[in-house]
Amino acid sequence: MRLPFRSVLVANRGEIAVRILRTTKRLGLQGLIVHHAIDRDSPAVRLADRAIEIVGPTPVSAYLDCGQIVAKASQAGAEALHPGYGFLSENAGFARAAAAAGMTFVGPTPESIELMGDKVRARHFVAARGFSVAPSAIEDDDPKSFLKRARAVGAPLMIKPSAGGGGKGMRIVRDLAQLDEEVIRARSEAQRYFGDGRLYVERYLERPRHIEVQVLGDVQGNVVHVLERECSIQRRFQKIIEECPSPGLTPEVRGRICEAAAGIARAARYHNAGTVEFIYGAGEFYFLEMNTRLQVEHPVTEAVTGLDLVAEQLRIAGGAPLGYGQEAIRANGHAIELRLYAEDAACGFTPTTGRILAYHIPTNVRVDSGIAQGSRVTTAFDPMLAKVIVHGANRSETIDRANQALADFVVLGCRTNAGFLRRLLADPDFRAGRLHTGLIADKPELAQEPAMDHWTAARVLAAATLSLRPVRDAADAVPALHAALGSWRN
Repeated sequence: MRLPFRSVLVANRGEIAVRILRTTKRLGLQGLIVHHAIDRDSPAVRLADRAIEIVGPTPVSAYLDCGQIVAKASQAGAEALHPGYGFLSENAGFARAAAAAGMTFVGPTPESIELMGDKVRARHFVAARGFSVAPSAIEDDDPKSFLKRARAVGAPLMIKPSAGGGGKGMRIVRDLAQLDEEVIRARSEAQRYFGDGRLYVERYLERPRHIEVQVLGDVQGNVVHVLERECSIQRRFQKIIEECPSPGLTPEVRGRICEAAAGIARAARYHNAGTVEFIYGAGEFYFLEMNTRLQVEHPVTEAVTGLDLVAEQLRIAGGAPLGYGQEAIRANGHAIELRLYAEDAACGFTPTTGRILAYHIPTNVRVDSGIAQGSRVTTAFDPMLAKVIVHGANRSETIDRANQALADFVVLGCRTNAGFLRRLLADPDFRAGRLHTGLIADKPELAQEPAMDHWTAARVLAAATLSLRPVRDAADAVPALHAALGSWRN
């Protein structure tokens, strides 16, 4: 693959930085990375050909410092810049600054980011071109009548921030008497996370599926969809398990929803990788939003199609045409991704911290991870430790392999959600493919650790006791009477 750039700087951290660097190395490109001091010894920094330290009042603020990152990338001679996901990945100003500094931004144009990144503009754009959107009320249309129009949408409804994503600032309102209070809370959270308190509301479908479609477009105007992903297993709007293909779509619905996503991308003249998200229920689907970046769950698409989506991003950013049509995109088997978090599910999914004392990943499956033995897990960033991606001939086989992979995954030093994920995989509704976004909320018992029987508890306590140094020293000590015998033998 010949590209017009020879070096790529990754403006990110953790597992996505490792994942991008692996592809740049495979393509023979120099991989650079920026990092805060807290990540100095991380796997991503060790993997990069060159690491450049960035500073800020907090680690997160350093990774959000557009001017500093672009300046240091330019000084280091980076010819292309990949934003990964999160942080500055959907920041149009970042894309423009990279281009102004003479670097290729590995993503869509700033205009596409602005159009689809603003959820209100995106909804207007999509609806005006004949695609289905849920009934809604948008504050920008007339701020004074917003609450009145929101009530007219009817309950249940969802409050969303215009500039948001990732579940921040979102509220479900089932009782319209609580609307005013929930709008105040949503506005405050949106302002805190995005610096933009504008809101909109839309009709909320109870127990819907969350379906998203991967799209790729090149600068020549060619667009394909790269199948769909089922992302319905969520907690507080944060995805936990994703899979491809969706177990809930008929071939006819799959065709319609995928073609709608490709049509939206064509209408927006979109190029590079993007994801169009929908809610689906009762045979109907509605546009939710478009993410103008690589998604966390992109590996399941790679597993079933054989494509390297990061390589495709780099090719497109370099001006190359896709080189294939829709008929070339075919699914091979089934794939599931499980997000391994540092959190205690039994204690309200509280984030956990600590130094990783032991870290052994399962074999025969893909693990995308940004930590290693000795890494310190802190509260500075999102608690996701790794992604386990499992591919099989069919969904049942893939679920069984995923369960075994979690059983083989060893993380000592902080509590993880591995047990919770295994209970999810064993749930009858999950195994049957009866998925919806409220499944976890409907089954709070899944979060609870099963009771330990008496004999197992006794063995665990015995092992813990014997691991203590004073106990080991006492067990290994030679009694004084025997020591007095010296080297005498009978």
